[in-house]
Amino acid sequence: MSGPHATLQEALIIHPGLGAGLARVKELCTDCGLCRDECGFLKRYGTPAQIARAYDPAQDEWMRRPFECSLCRLCQAVCPVGVLPDKLFLEMRREAVDRGAAPFPEHARLLAYERTGFSRRYSFSALPSGCTTVLFPGCAFAGTRPERTRQLFKVLSLGDPRLGIVLDCCGRISHDLGREDFTAAMFEDMRAFLTSHGVREVIVICPNCYGMFRDYGEGLAVRMIYEVLPSHGGGDARLEGTVVLHDPCATRFHPGCQTAVRTLLSLSGVIVKDMDHARQMTLCCGSGAGVEAVAPDLARQWLKRITGRAEGLTLATYCAGCQQRLAKKAQAVHALDLLYDPEAALAGRSPAARWPMTYLNRLRLKRSFCRDLPAAATRERTFHAGQKTRGPWGRLPVLAALIAIIVAARFSGLTDYLDQDSLRALMAQAEVLAPLIYVLTYTLAPALLLPGLPFTILGGVLFGPFWGVVYAITGATAGACLAFLIARYAARGWVEGKLTDARLKRLDAEVERQGWKIVAFTRLVPLFPFNLLNYAFGLTSIGFIPYALTSFICMLPACIAYIVFSSSLLDLVHGKVSAELLIGTLLIILIALIPVGYRTFNKMRRKE
Repeated sequence: MSGPHATLQEALIIHPGLGAGLARVKELCTDCGLCRDECGFLKRYGTPAQIARAYDPAQDEWMRRPFECSLCRLCQAVCPVGVLPDKLFLEMRREAVDRGAAPFPEHARLLAYERTGFSRRYSFSALPSGCTTVLFPGCAFAGTRPERTRQLFKVLSLGDPRLGIVLDCCGRISHDLGREDFTAAMFEDMRAFLTSHGVREVIVICPNCYGMFRDYGEGLAVRMIYEVLPSHGGGDARLEGTVVLHDPCATRFHPGCQTAVRTLLSLSGVIVKDMDHARQMTLCCGSGAGVEAVAPDLARQWLKRITGRAEGLTLATYCAGCQQRLAKKAQAVHALDLLYDPEAALAGRSPAARWPMTYLNRLRLKRSFCRDLPAAATRERTFHAGQKTRGPWGRLPVLAALIAIIVAARFSGLTDYLDQDSLRALMAQAEVLAPLIYVLTYTLAPALLLPGLPFTILGGVLFGPFWGVVYAITGATAGACLAFLIARYAARGWVEGKLTDARLKRLDAEVERQGWKIVAFTRLVPLFPFNLLNYAFGLTSIGFIPYALTSFICMLPACIAYIVFSSSLLDLVHGKVSAELLIGTLLIILIALIPVGYRTFNKMRRKE
């Protein structure tokens, strides 16, 4: 850089790659305007050189502005001198992250979606003996089309019986939001697992996943599934029809994939028409890089440009995210649905599931592979970048916060409004209504997979040690029974998709052998997820009456312990340590020691 303004920029920049990016764009960009003519973002803020010259990281607006670019690389495709504006805008995003300004609240939904894909519950890798190639369907396709995912895996397995499966997240969302260190750590965790187990090739369905493995998958060759399917025959069905093909912007510089898709569709009998912006010149659907979250008006512009050029014909694309986006304004189908069920696809009967079923579908898909695919090596994600392991003192901040709240309540006069006798007198005035509402709410909580402990504690505070136990155990038992009946008679498939834990898989066999005893054991020894357990028992052979009675009896000790403890919490706020508090604390400790005693007994038995 040169000049006083450049020096100021250099002094303010934190991210190491941004300074070089600004210098490159200012040096190469001629302000010809070709990219600006194609892009709503550049029309709003200027040519890449103008943006580079005006960039000031000290101003808040420049922390947000680069997130309005979809990073689709159309600017790169039309540039006559080789400028890479998208890379500059990504560096600006990384700068915003380094400064703590980003991601923004609008990105919370996207990051939560990605976090789910990274989680232990949703991730699963299964590598058969001698596996060198895996199928990586990605988050969106697996969630919207679990049956198609299984079908594709079977097709590919015909040519490679040792094919593995990786249900995981590539981290593209965090990558495009500028979370560089997090993305690198999470992707490397997955890459290292695969390469260390002999995997050398990844077949992807999602174009965004392709880009991540291409750029960061050292030691791994990557191919789009469309490049592999011809050797396996592609789809079986044939139907005459015409579609307008939209190339996802993630495949902009991947002509091999673009040609493979067109070849497969043509072989199936479908007539493929290109859009006026096709292949390298394709348009973004408007959801790229999270732009829809912060600049929905720009995202809508992209969407209208594509759907307006379809001329009323069916739009086909080979990105699950693009298909969902385009379907908002036009009849849009996924290329793989056209290949394997063209009649339904062309008739507008898309098999794509929507939220929240996409999450349940991914759990069901994981369970099916876990059950059906023989594997020499399996893995669920346990690593999370930046996540700290809580040590023995990890609960101290929570305890300190509780003490601070109690002290603040006492000195602020809030205790005048937290009188235990007055509160319970108010509940008594409500007569049957307050207990009824409480029991009904507690009944629904387990069925909705909500934690029951807060409801138990609330029962002690509101109704005291005796009636609190009565109402809480009634609600807890009714809730456990409701979940049991839902699993048995109403939603068996959904429940099966949730139950992927190896311990839960053995539950049916144990119930078959031991009956109600296994219900008693799992209630008394809390080594199993309580809410899922209620559903799991509905899939076993145990009768409803033995299940309900055993659950009631064996949940009662913990219920009494927590109710007795919580019934004196408001006294503690007033500075009074009651006998109920001490007894409740002792009972909770005894309940907590049951698993410890169980493990100790098992160890001693194994030694003998």
